Amino acid sequence: MTKRHLQSIVKLTTSRLPRRVTSSASACATQTETCNPAAQISLEGLSTKLTAGDILFIRVPAYPFHKVAETTQSWTNHVGIVVEANRSEVLVAESKFPLSRISPLARFLSSAEGGRISVQRLNIGLTDTQQNRLQQAARARLGVFYDTGFNLHSKREFCSRYVHEIIREATGTPVGEVETFSTLLTRNPRADLGFWTLWYFGNIPWNRETITPASMLRSAALHSVFDGYFNA
Repeated sequence: MTKRHLQSIVKLTTSRLPRRVTSSASACATQTETCNPAAQISLEGLSTKLTAGDILFIRVPAYPFHKVAETTQSWTNHVGIVVEANRSEVLVAESKFPLSRISPLARFLSSAEGGRISVQRLNIGLTDTQQNRLQQAARARLGVFYDTGFNLHSKREFCSRYVHEIIREATGTPVGEVETFSTLLTRNPRADLGFWTLWYFGNIPWNRETITPASMLRSAALHSVFDGYFNA
């Protein structure tokens, strides 16, 4: 990758679409998954619902990730996982540009477009041992560079791969669908191939395996704890 290509990716990844103020109802109208515009919760109230292992789905405003949501026919384009939840603080692990990190819930949610969040929980409750494994798996992957190529087998990380691997390592439960770019892009006849051709510098890696936030959100291994909007 040339320096110019890298600079282009950094610019796209950190760019945001023009901010639009929309009501909860109008936001729901544009989203594929079930959305209840009346479901609202305070940050404090949300914190009391969370436990280690909960998976948090949000939508970030950076343009390339809007394309991820559009391509996967979903509202969500980013995911993190709760690694610690107690009375004093909730900590969320995530892979984001440029490095994977663990941060307080409020910081994770600060990038959530429109305040939309879906909290999903494994159908099997985590044992203390599994919670410890989850924390260890998350910390072992801290400080890893973000993979803008969304390659499931690279040395880097991206959000859905990060969470998928942590859960699998801690519990043995697969969450989300591993699929090739060919499967992913042909499933949606309206996918913007022009954008992805540009993103991959003229050569979409059709046989590359990846995993998306959308496939994780739709996983039968999860059930919903909260799906709506939070107020800071």
